[in-house]
Amino acid sequence: MQHTSPPNLERRHSRWYEAYLLSEASQLIVGAVLVYAVPGVLLWGGEFWRDWGSPQITALVAVEASFVLSAIALRRLGSFPGTSYVANVFPVVVLVFLLVFAFILFTRLEYSRPLLLLGAVVALAWCLLCALAARGFLRMKVAALPVGRSLHVQSNAQVEVRVLARPDTEGVRFDAVVADLGENSLGSDWERFLANCALARVPVYHVRRLEEAVTGRVGVDSLSANEAGNLLPSPLYAACKRLIDVLGVLLVLPIALPLMVLTALAIRLDSAGPAIFIQERVGLGNKTFSIYKFRSMVADAASMGAEETEDDDQRITRVGHFIRLIRVDELPQLLNVLKGDMSLIGPRPEMREMIDRFCKQIPFYAYRHVVRPGITGWAQVMQGATNNIDGARLKIQYDLYYIKHFSLWLDALIVLKTIKVVLTGHGAR
Repeated sequence: MQHTSPPNLERRHSRWYEAYLLSEASQLIVGAVLVYAVPGVLLWGGEFWRDWGSPQITALVAVEASFVLSAIALRRLGSFPGTSYVANVFPVVVLVFLLVFAFILFTRLEYSRPLLLLGAVVALAWCLLCALAARGFLRMKVAALPVGRSLHVQSNAQVEVRVLARPDTEGVRFDAVVADLGENSLGSDWERFLANCALARVPVYHVRRLEEAVTGRVGVDSLSANEAGNLLPSPLYAACKRLIDVLGVLLVLPIALPLMVLTALAIRLDSAGPAIFIQERVGLGNKTFSIYKFRSMVADAASMGAEETEDDDQRITRVGHFIRLIRVDELPQLLNVLKGDMSLIGPRPEMREMIDRFCKQIPFYAYRHVVRPGITGWAQVMQGATNNIDGARLKIQYDLYYIKHFSLWLDALIVLKTIKVVLTGHGAR
């Protein structure tokens, strides 16, 4: 007897016209035409290409390259939890166009300024329009089985979760179905339903995969030693990242050095003691290194007890409160990055005493040392600063997510979120 999937089981956006209209390729093709055709017509009329010379060709290539990079970056950044596709449009498009413009200036190429400027405006408008139009479509719609952990998964900006009452989607099209596949009480009806979903090419995911996509964390309690061994970061990107770190520090040093000098003077005028605070931290390979920070506490803070910093800590100086708020106290760690002790982005380094304590209470806590620690990281932009055991449990889950998704795109997202943290002060301590 031949078994077929029920007629009401159909994957969302599976029809050809939906797949075409919502595809990244179609948005790229239409946008690529608009970003040069609209400025060309406005500036030179209907047959604008006839009068184009080298400056216009240079501007055209720059506009097309910037648009394509911006569109791809927005899609990739939008795939991570806690991100807003619409909110990312302006900073991403502007940043990409500025980088391409800097390349043109550096190479001293002749270019058409009006074409480049109008092309940037059209690219920004088209990316924003696509983001607004696709906001509801790009949000995943997931059906959850009312059994085990899948019953408690919550929706967020990227994923809408609907708990099924019975083994039937009732004609609603979903992007995927999520179930607690480790639960023994699924029952034969739900097992047949999952099999029918697979026949209808509706993906079936384990609940842990959805939890990870919703929260941006990899659970520690249910992580087996075998799975932890598969979370090794890419050695190729690790090597590229080291080069990016060095180049990044050299690029920001002309801006950072004057700010560091002013900060050091303010610290010395505000309170007695050195401007730089040196402390031992644990880094890559569980090795100890000396970390540099601007001193934000009184010089004899250690003798006043309380090894961990608390909210409204009386040991923090007036200048210290301010530099912590805007994260300027971390700037001396650029030297740690050049030395290879740290990266610009990665899990924050902790003191040996805290590491030893947390390793005894939290499984896989030492696993965060398979990558270089960073000045900023995924846990910092998602969680903020914390020193207690409950906060440390969340921190290692964010760190494991970072290690699992170790990539240029996640690092780029962390940079954008760090800028927001600096401007708002969220998570500063």
